[in-house]
Amino acid sequence: MGELEGKTALVTGGGRGIGRAISQSLAGMGAKVVVNYRSDRSAAEETAHSLPGATAHQADVSDPAQVDAMVKAIGRVDVLVNNAGHSSHARSVRWVGRKEWDGVMAVNLTAVYVLTQAVLPGMLERQTGTIITVSSLAALKAGLIGGAPYGAAKAAVRNLMQHVHNTLRNQGIRATTIMPAEVDTPILDKRPLNPDVTARATMMQAEDVARAIVLCATLPPRTVIEEIVMSPTILRDQSKDLAVAARAGAPEGAL
Repeated sequence: MGELEGKTALVTGGGRGIGRAISQSLAGMGAKVVVNYRSDRSAAEETAHSLPGATAHQADVSDPAQVDAMVKAIGRVDVLVNNAGHSSHARSVRWVGRKEWDGVMAVNLTAVYVLTQAVLPGMLERQTGTIITVSSLAALKAGLIGGAPYGAAKAAVRNLMQHVHNTLRNQGIRATTIMPAEVDTPILDKRPLNPDVTARATMMQAEDVARAIVLCATLPPRTVIEEIVMSPTILRDQSKDLAVAARAGAPEGAL
């Protein structure tokens, strides 16, 4: 019997990349996994169908009405993993437009607030529950790799998890922030400079982050890991990435 047998885990953005690895790992520990997705139905259903007892559920996690409907349909959430993420094309604060800024904030920050608020009533009633949020090393080291809106959102969501921890820990609620550096996942394809094979060779893999999340979710309820910072052992040369990121989204002729 797995350590999460009888528990239900909701994983946002659970169909691809880190989300898929998390879904697989939690299911391997016995959890009934709900794979949330916004638009990539095929990937979410493929992941869910490969896991015993798992289901795929569509919802825009930044929309309170859709989130409330999803949580009510699930019935019980013991472990919430806020994994869904979105980054901007423009990285420098000089060139990020308001639409890009709002989009990044909606997925990386507002959605975590909406989901946390939706699952808390049930967790508080049971006096137990685990909320794990995938933030980023960009929350601690702002710059062009993550970009201005992404780094700001990930720093804010770290603060939000600290708030949950500090105010609700005595009611059995565990809140954890995972802050990984570069992970070799499909989201890298959307960067201003798509990292090549050599650049990806030293990066962490999705299953590395999933292992950290499983550790946080399976510890005895008496123990909480507040934060985990993860980074590749070998630091690659990011100079080309930084140069391209600094110009991404800039108007033609801008200095």
